[in-house]
Amino acid sequence: MTESNDANFAELDARPLPGRIAGYLRYMGPGYLQSAMTLGGGSAFAALFSGAAFGYQLLWVGPTAMLLGIIVMSAIAWQTLSTGVDPYDALKRHVHPVFAWAFAWGGLLSSIIWQFAQYALAAAMLALLFGVEAWVGGLIALAWCVSVGLLHGRARAFIRSYEVLLTGMVWFIVVAMAIVVIQSGIPDPAAVARGFIPSIPEAWTGTNADGVETSISAMTLVVSGLAAAVGANMLFVYPYTLRKNGWGRAHRRLARYDLVFGMFIPFTIAVSLMVIASASVFHFDTGGFTGSKIHPAKAAEIFASPDRLGPVVGLWIFGLGILAMALSSITMQMLASGFAGVKLFGIREHSAGHRFFTLLPAVGVLGAVVWSDIAPWVAVPTNVICGLFLPASYLGFTLLQRRRPFLGEDTPGRPLATWWICGMLLATVVLTVFLATLVIEQGPAFVGRFVGSDG
Repeated sequence: MTESNDANFAELDARPLPGRIAGYLRYMGPGYLQSAMTLGGGSAFAALFSGAAFGYQLLWVGPTAMLLGIIVMSAIAWQTLSTGVDPYDALKRHVHPVFAWAFAWGGLLSSIIWQFAQYALAAAMLALLFGVEAWVGGLIALAWCVSVGLLHGRARAFIRSYEVLLTGMVWFIVVAMAIVVIQSGIPDPAAVARGFIPSIPEAWTGTNADGVETSISAMTLVVSGLAAAVGANMLFVYPYTLRKNGWGRAHRRLARYDLVFGMFIPFTIAVSLMVIASASVFHFDTGGFTGSKIHPAKAAEIFASPDRLGPVVGLWIFGLGILAMALSSITMQMLASGFAGVKLFGIREHSAGHRFFTLLPAVGVLGAVVWSDIAPWVAVPTNVICGLFLPASYLGFTLLQRRRPFLGEDTPGRPLATWWICGMLLATVVLTVFLATLVIEQGPAFVGRFVGSDG
């Protein structure tokens, strides 16, 4: 991106809202990178599952979750662009090294571990769409993501090309989901509107595929959704994408608009459309949902049946949208891993070591063939480990937001500061509750599987 001078952005900031938005659109980019990262396998699984089990009743979860994340990320943007100080160094010097380590290790570990699931999803979709073996699909995904991911280590022109590519993928996902919804129809439009009003529906009860009565708690999906919209790797990589774009003090308002138009709006539209499509096809179709988690590839097969959406919309449009979600997440997680390695181990940017950490998540390609075997064993401990890092990072940036020796005259004043800090603390509490709920509900089952694995 060509860096504009302060006077140009001061003129944009002074325009009326419509003109300001129109002027900002050409400069947006980092927010779309966050959309590309969060619109991945986890979003697809959660949206399909909540729509199938509870119809439109949990549509409010996605926007609320993203809003909480944006509150924290807008504070990070304010701190980074106001001071020009690296966020890792700021946490280490002005709060405590523990918060800096949580910030970086969370970004590194989550970027590596969750690659297994993303590659498994990409390989499954490639196998379904093109009839290749799963391992071949994994290698195709690997070749694409390594090629695209390494672009960000080049000149600024390549960085902008990278952003344009991922922006296109984000809006392709949105358009694909919109076509699916148009084709599937909306049996109860009024219920869609009510779904954006926060509420906790009663637990889903029914009979699973094995004929066993089962129950699904809405609260589990709600808490998981509120906590998972912004991951540790997203939080880590965001300020570095701002700095790589050459943004500074003059871009602080642009950063807020970028988060809204590049992150909040695309994510909310895409996830909401996926929930609506799943609800229309599974929830309102008697016998369509049996209580089992719906793999996106299996959903594509069901969508593609002649009595549902047909192969063009159900298989190709929906399937390519899901594939784009997985591939965009993989490339962004590679970026996060590279920057985390630089900070944790003192490696020079654009060096061989930086490229090593950028490529380190590629080990996740093994997920294309082994994810179904390892998923039950890594899901719970991974959520716990990565979950421990994220609330600590949130709390660290909340404390940093009130450090006048760090921010000086840029320390937010009241009443903005009060609302900002309250929002950040709320996001921290939500994440902490998620972690506690996960440990209480799933911890004993995981320990039981581990203890009984030999028997």
